Amino acid sequence: MQKDLKNSPLSPPSFVWTKGNVKEGKMNEWIIPIQEAVEIEPEEEWDVVMFGIPLSRSSISVSGASEFPDAFRRGWKGFSTYNLDEEVDLEELTVLDAGNVDMHFTDISLSHSNIVQSMENLTDKFPQSMITAIGGDHSITAMVVKGIKNAKKNETIGILQLDTHFDLRDLKDHGPTNGTPIRNLIESGTIEGTNVHNIGLHGFFNGKSLVESAKVYGVNYTTLSKARDQGVVNAVKRALETLGENVDHIHLTVDMDVLDIAYAPGVPASTPGGMTTHELFQAVFAAGLHEKVKSMDIVCLDPTKDHPAQPTVKAGIHVFLSFLSGFAKRKI
Repeated sequence: MQKDLKNSPLSPPSFVWTKGNVKEGKMNEWIIPIQEAVEIEPEEEWDVVMFGIPLSRSSISVSGASEFPDAFRRGWKGFSTYNLDEEVDLEELTVLDAGNVDMHFTDISLSHSNIVQSMENLTDKFPQSMITAIGGDHSITAMVVKGIKNAKKNETIGILQLDTHFDLRDLKDHGPTNGTPIRNLIESGTIEGTNVHNIGLHGFFNGKSLVESAKVYGVNYTTLSKARDQGVVNAVKRALETLGENVDHIHLTVDMDVLDIAYAPGVPASTPGGMTTHELFQAVFAAGLHEKVKSMDIVCLDPTKDHPAQPTVKAGIHVFLSFLSGFAKRKI
C-alpha cells in the first residue's frame, strides 16, 4: 500500500543543509563600475580608481593586449577579496572602475592623446586615489605618466619598472611603440633617466645598444640574476628607497613579459628565464607598501595567446590584488 506523503511532515534529507549568514567578499562584487556609482565628486574618498586602456596597435609584435581590460574584468569572479598570505581583506578599500579610454580604430596618435587626457582628468578629479591603468601594450605607460605630469606639474616623477626589456628603443626608428615608453618619457622631459629603476632584465632579449642607451640616460637597472642574488624583494625595496629620496611620485609599471614563459604564455614577447609568479607578486606587494607609489599600470598581456585555463590573465589579476594588498596594509 502506498504511503500518503502529501501532508506528512518530513525532515530534509541528510544531504540538504541551510546556508549560514557568512558572506565572503568577491572581487566582482567589490569593485564598483562607474555606471553604478550614484554620485562621484572630487572629494569622494575612493581609495583606488582603475581604468582600462584597450590599445595594442602600437605594439612592435603582433598583440591582442587590447583585449586584456575586458578579460581582466571577466576573471574577477574567480577571486576573493581576502589575501590569505598577508591576512588582509581588500574589502576595506573602496575601488571604482572608471571604464575604458576611448580608442580610435586606426589613429594611434589620437588614442595616445586620449590616454594622456584621461589620466590627467582622473588625477585631477581623484587626487588622493591610487590610480591604476590596465593595458594595453607598453606604449600606454608614457601616456599615463605624461597625464600625471600634466596634472602635477610641480611634482617630480620616478618609475619603478618590472620588465624583461629596457624599452629604450629610438623613437626616430620606432615611434611611440611598446618598445619606446621610457625613452619617450626621458626625451620629452617628463622624467629624468636617473629616476628610472628597471628590475627583471634577463637573457638575450636586449641588444648591447640598449644597454649603452641606459648608461647614457643614467637609467638604473638590475638584472634578474643580480636581483635574485640579493632577493627580488630586497632589490625592489632598495630601488624604492632611492626613488623615494629623489621624487615626489613613483609610478609602478608592470610588463607581464617579466614573467617566465612557463608562468605567462599569454604575453606577446614571452621568454624563458623570467620571474616566477611568486617573485612578481612579492615585488608588487612591496611596491604597494611604499608611501610614494601613487599610481601603477599592468601591460602587455594578450588573452588571445593565453592557454584555455587563462593562467596569464589570472596572474595579471593576482598582480593587481597583490599590489593593492600592500597598499591596504600601508593604510592600516
